Amino acid sequence: MNIQSNPPAVAAVTESEKNAIIAGVLSAMLLAALDQMIVAPAMPTIGALLGHADYLPWIVTAYLLTATATAPLYGKFSDVFGRRPVIAAAIAIFLTGSLISAAAPSMLILIFGRAVQGLGGGGLFALAQTVIGDLVPPRERARYSAWISATWAIASIAGPLLGGYFAEHLHWSLIFWINFPIGLIALLVLNEPLKKLNSPTRRHSIDIAAALLLIAATSLLMLALNWGGHAYAWRSAPIGALLGGSLALWLLFGVRLFTAKEPLISLKALGNPIVLTAAFASFMAQFAFVGASIFLPVFFQQRLGLAADQSGFALLGMLVGTVVGASTAGRLTARLTHYKRIAVVGAVVATASLVGLAMIADTRSLLIIELLTSMAGVGVGALFPILSVSVQNAVGRSDLGVATGVNIFLRSLGGAIGVAVLGAIALGYGLPLAREGMGTAAASVAAQSVDVYRALFFTAAAAMAVALALLLVMREKPLEGGADRQA
Repeated sequence: MNIQSNPPAVAAVTESEKNAIIAGVLSAMLLAALDQMIVAPAMPTIGALLGHADYLPWIVTAYLLTATATAPLYGKFSDVFGRRPVIAAAIAIFLTGSLISAAAPSMLILIFGRAVQGLGGGGLFALAQTVIGDLVPPRERARYSAWISATWAIASIAGPLLGGYFAEHLHWSLIFWINFPIGLIALLVLNEPLKKLNSPTRRHSIDIAAALLLIAATSLLMLALNWGGHAYAWRSAPIGALLGGSLALWLLFGVRLFTAKEPLISLKALGNPIVLTAAFASFMAQFAFVGASIFLPVFFQQRLGLAADQSGFALLGMLVGTVVGASTAGRLTARLTHYKRIAVVGAVVATASLVGLAMIADTRSLLIIELLTSMAGVGVGALFPILSVSVQNAVGRSDLGVATGVNIFLRSLGGAIGVAVLGAIALGYGLPLAREGMGTAAASVAAQSVDVYRALFFTAAAAMAVALALLLVMREKPLEGGADRQA
């Protein structure tokens, strides 16, 4: 589908207007960030009330899947129609998905609502980073890391606490109803400042067919991982058909990337060795981080006997740690010549912490677990900002949106695949995901065993170790913009 528009010329943006624009897009990012953090502590309760607890990982993967497929499309739509109307549309779609999710009478409808939310959420993250990239050169972006950290701090602290409290004392649907006042506030904040930012005239070919192929291929893979070893044997005909169908669709997706006039994922951007390495490092790091953070509340409730609101509070160590790591990395990036070392140290800390969690999975000490999860969060938090800056710094301004889209695409896909793989491991061990199976004598021996948690944490650690290896081979390009400083 080819579309073209002729937006007005870009007006000069003052420093105060720049700050207003960034504050506006970060308010939209808060909407999507909060929704990611608020769901995890409520998942066991949702599984108990709606049934079909074995499909609980789909509450997360459905969102990540559609967000992944649509993120590159939002960047192109915003180039044509402008940032302001496209961000407004993304918020409207997100709120529509929130309405479906909040009123869902069954697990299937809830998963559908989460998929609709992802259709909007993919745009909120992608466009926020693209707008910041439009306004701020790479070295100066460290000055705005406090703004980004504050956004994630609010989501990290409020999300788990609200999610656990709503599930334990009120009703789980409030985790979706709460999006409406936040979404309306985001729209009001964005309305005026984004009028100052218009996109240059561009013609784009929107490859919707590739996005549909991606969703279908990943969905079949998710179903195979969800059913394999649980509903069907791994060598059964249904699992073989799902894996074969997924492989065929992935091949068609690859062919489409090489033959489309303007592919969904830019092969030119992937041809840049820094973009390629950093984007796949983001994929593996998000695989580890999202997968581990989704199953930590299950660990807290099943192994430590915490209630839903208590598990939300216990998750704060990891989530606040990511904010601390990101904020520290942002400040150091503007001061260090060899900024890649920040990410390397972060990956080492995160990998070691996840290994530590696997090794002490049989402990009942919440303090030790909190220390390790907090350190894992600090390490991951220091990793992602450096990878994002490296990707944007590796290309020219004309390719900024495309390169950012590639990085966000692979990072989101890594989260979706991570949740699916770890979910398959959990189901394979017979881990009860519904609330009624947590910490009771009726739970199976397999579920009570620490083996399942060791497997989950070691898998996450292995993914983070791959991200570390990719970082070590990634070339470090000096940051552009701002005065050079000595380390």
